[in-house]
Amino acid sequence: MERLNDISGPSCPVSQPVTALMRQPVATFPQSMLVRDVLDEIRERSVLGRIAYFYVVDEEKRLLGVAPTRRLLTAELHQRLDEIMTGPVVSIPHTSSVFDACELFLQHRYLALPVVDDEGRVLGVIDADRVVEENIDFSDTGRIFESIGFRVSQVREASPVRAFRFRFPWLTATILGGLTAALLSSVFEATLGESLALAFFLTLVLGLGESVTIQAATVTIHDLRGRMPTWTWYGRRLRREVTTASMLGLACGGVVGLVAWLWRGEAIMALVLSTSLVLSISAAGAFGLSFPALLHALRLDPKIAAGPIALAITDISTVLLYFGVATLVL
Repeated sequence: MERLNDISGPSCPVSQPVTALMRQPVATFPQSMLVRDVLDEIRERSVLGRIAYFYVVDEEKRLLGVAPTRRLLTAELHQRLDEIMTGPVVSIPHTSSVFDACELFLQHRYLALPVVDDEGRVLGVIDADRVVEENIDFSDTGRIFESIGFRVSQVREASPVRAFRFRFPWLTATILGGLTAALLSSVFEATLGESLALAFFLTLVLGLGESVTIQAATVTIHDLRGRMPTWTWYGRRLRREVTTASMLGLACGGVVGLVAWLWRGEAIMALVLSTSLVLSISAAGAFGLSFPALLHALRLDPKIAAGPIALAITDISTVLLYFGVATLVL
């Protein structure tokens, strides 16, 4: 492993690709390698500089875990790397910026981060000291935070008035979504006249859709730490989220439909509930994924903005699907 080569220029803008600062080669070792062999190879390489982590990869060179120096020195010599490694590893995609790397360093307090490609293969390593000492002027932190949609005063020790001014505009999305859902419900007044029991379960159907949206949004926000969403990532996550949400919809629809049938004795009503829950919960999962990803791509704060927007769209789609299915069936 070599020392990081000097990079010309007095400073580096935070929008510069993280690959411009990463160092190579990287200390990566196969997961099946024994500790004694790893230590021998480290000695043979005559590694220079401060080494923080050794990365464990599979046969395809994809990142699996990290073997800290302390674990290597204290482990039994006959142990395999996959027995002593820790994971999952916090990595940074090669499409990220220097600012994205700064966020990860501040969040996790690591000394270095592996840079990976779209398939999870290690391309290089970016060191925290190099980023801080050579490239980021933290005297202008406020401007940096504004580039992703909020100011430091809005997220750290903000006064109640300032926090209100920042958060209320996003809540108007919930207000508009609720009013739109109410107006849509009035359009289906004739359908409600066919079965008054539809009104009994409307709150439950809306609540389940909102819960799934929040779950999906929370997972997405966590997954987006240190990465910018790509179409490949989005397509993979969308398939996974919609599949999971469909399974949740089938389970919830089965339970609620059964209860409605036993309570009201209306098989058609139970069918409406089950079908609409499968459709609305599947859509809710897609919304919970899509809106945080979109806001993150636009450099806005998904933790505050994604919830109200996604919930508003979820409420509208749930009402349309619920009463739409009822209108077709009843």
